[in-house]
Amino acid sequence: MFLENSFHSPSRRGSIEVVCGSMFSGKTEELIRRLRRAKIAKLKVEIFKPAVDTRYDVEKVVSHDATEIHSTPVPNSSNILLLATNVDVVGIDEAQFFDVGLVHVCNQLADQGVRVIVAGLDMDFMGKPFGPIPALLAAAEYVTKVHAICMRCGNLANHSHRITGGSELVQLGELDSYQALCRNCFYDAMKKDNPTS
Repeated sequence: MFLENSFHSPSRRGSIEVVCGSMFSGKTEELIRRLRRAKIAKLKVEIFKPAVDTRYDVEKVVSHDATEIHSTPVPNSSNILLLATNVDVVGIDEAQFFDVGLVHVCNQLADQGVRVIVAGLDMDFMGKPFGPIPALLAAAEYVTKVHAICMRCGNLANHSHRITGGSELVQLGELDSYQALCRNCFYDAMKKDNPTS
């Protein structure tokens, strides 16, 4: 587990923290919690999200339980480096929607002594690794995997099952479009959706 008060030493050491899991697992809520604690500690915090994510708000990062924090929407990861100057902590939400350059951006910030906290889906709706998240997991000093509750059986869920159809990788949606499912329920649902495979 990461040590939240280890970032006050005179020789600032950067790090990367990744909070990952399925939809409805509390990733954004945990990101906001960590960023608020950093602000309480009087650290300079900047928060970014992909400009494509406009589900709850154009500028704010908003969790499913309506917890929110102001952020800067950016079209690609390179903008984060341009905007994250003289900061102690950088938060990045919905990291799976960023380009693979996000890994370089996070490493560069951490190398400069910045604490980088990233939240995102680790798997897409087909159960495959999503965007830059796998490489960020490999580069991170701290990884937190959070779980939702399976909407079919009540066990811990780690999959985001799309219930509205469509084959495009990025399809924004909420409870009307996705269900959090455990491994068994996810594979049962995939068999029903693709009976020939």
